[in-house]
Amino acid sequence: MKVDVHKIEEPEQPDVSRTKEAAETFLSNVARVIVGKRKTMELLFVSLLTEGHVLLEDVPGVGKTLLAKAAAKSLDCSFRRIQCTPDLLPSDVVGISFFNQKTSEFEFRQGPIASNIVLVDEINRAMPRTQSCLLECMQEQQVTVDLETVQLPRPFMLLATQNPIELEGTFPLPEAQLDRFLLKIELGYPSPQEEASVLSRFQQESPLEDLPCVLSSQDLLDLQHLCRKVYVETSVREYIVAVTRATREHSEMKLGASPRAALGLQAASQAFAAIQGRNYVIPDDVKYLAGPVLSHRTITRTEAVLKGRSAEQIIEEILSTVPVPVE
Repeated sequence: MKVDVHKIEEPEQPDVSRTKEAAETFLSNVARVIVGKRKTMELLFVSLLTEGHVLLEDVPGVGKTLLAKAAAKSLDCSFRRIQCTPDLLPSDVVGISFFNQKTSEFEFRQGPIASNIVLVDEINRAMPRTQSCLLECMQEQQVTVDLETVQLPRPFMLLATQNPIELEGTFPLPEAQLDRFLLKIELGYPSPQEEASVLSRFQQESPLEDLPCVLSSQDLLDLQHLCRKVYVETSVREYIVAVTRATREHSEMKLGASPRAALGLQAASQAFAAIQGRNYVIPDDVKYLAGPVLSHRTITRTEAVLKGRSAEQIIEEILSTVPVPVE
């Protein structure tokens, strides 16, 4: 049977106006606590829409934990905080099986990881054994204890903070774990005007105390499903592949981005397009997100590091050389 290509229906285009409105509501609410940093808050919401995980890396005192708590309080989701120390055990995170003398049976008591939003504070202070227990949680949204597998609640998002300056008493995150973070975000110091606003805003009491909830967990799940329908044209998908592969072939890269990174870049681009009110992805979305999505998944060669070259700079160079698809 001959098929008339002119009658083939285009993929259904979702109405993303609801996503744009939700983004503005969320950003405005978090901005009641966090001064400035709109790009950072926007990237955090992109991660929420893709059910990805975020690594907040910056020096102490710039508001990493405050941002995570403000984002969690803006959502009607369960929230737990895990303070990482060298003596933190995997059972302190995922839970334990114990013998209940009343029922004469073993029961599983879930740990703090069984929440919608989990803040893992100073993740690099946990020993490798404890860090590794998060791998299954981050990738498969489940935990396995004593041959029993328990699904984690959805949506599930892990927000981890780490201080890149202090090295004493810390354990570097393995590449397998870094690759499971969708985005790495840095806050940076505020401008003089922003810092003055911080002093004024927090002079009497923290605005975090009475921060309202603006999105329910079901709203977030619906928005996540909607973002997955945002259209990605073939040439844009090929552009994502080209950028990802270029990190593996660059002479100054020892380790390039993985296929999981390409999937993350596509999903993040879909969410970012929806936030902008578009139901299709454009190459500029990919270029905007390539740094936060790819930089922490790569390893720069020692020679490049000695020259002062960072992964972010190399990715910017790649973006300037890989041909951008045009109509």
